[in-house]
Amino acid sequence: MRLVLVGPPGAGKGTQAEFIAAHLAVPKISTGDIFRANVSQGTPLGVEARRYMDAGQLVPDEVTINMVRDRLAETDASDGFLLDGFPRTTPQAVALDKLLADLGTALDLVMELVVDDDEVIRRLSGRRTCRGCGKIWHVEFDPTSREGICDRCGGQLFQRDDDQAETIANRLVEYAEKTAPLVDYYGAQGKLVGIDATGPVEDVTVRAIDALRSYGG
Repeated sequence: MRLVLVGPPGAGKGTQAEFIAAHLAVPKISTGDIFRANVSQGTPLGVEARRYMDAGQLVPDEVTINMVRDRLAETDASDGFLLDGFPRTTPQAVALDKLLADLGTALDLVMELVVDDDEVIRRLSGRRTCRGCGKIWHVEFDPTSREGICDRCGGQLFQRDDDQAETIANRLVEYAEKTAPLVDYYGAQGKLVGIDATGPVEDVTVRAIDALRSYGG
């Protein structure tokens, strides 16, 4: 199965992507992993991307899409894949459709993790990161035994700028403007399925896998 996972920040895409990819026995492909691999290996695309990143600029779609093309052409993705973090915009979705057509295939399904803005803010604003070991805790869902102190290494916990309420609100606005239109794009193709992403991680995974089974996954 060839699947794309979409949803707002804090919807749990990364976590669910791991479980769903394992269930389908396909590689989980994230743009973050692709970027890191290309940059660390010094590929021509990685060198080009690094040039934009070092200048504090966004990497152009063309570079990102070419990285995705190279990754999808690898043998482990020949029988299917799960894309996490791409596409993020409708132009990228159009480019992905063309890329897959060039490879002689197409997406089977796009799964949207549905969660409201209040829940996203609750999830992300409660996260605390350890300065020592980097483990992420949550003041409500996964608290430490001592406030502000990591149970794993005793390090000090802090709130990242990305996890502050104002930043989260800005990210949600950006998502609504740039990424949410993907729902309409894929809905018009009849490839979209929405999953309630609230509640325990395990419950969300069950809903996702149940939905995949109804589509033959």
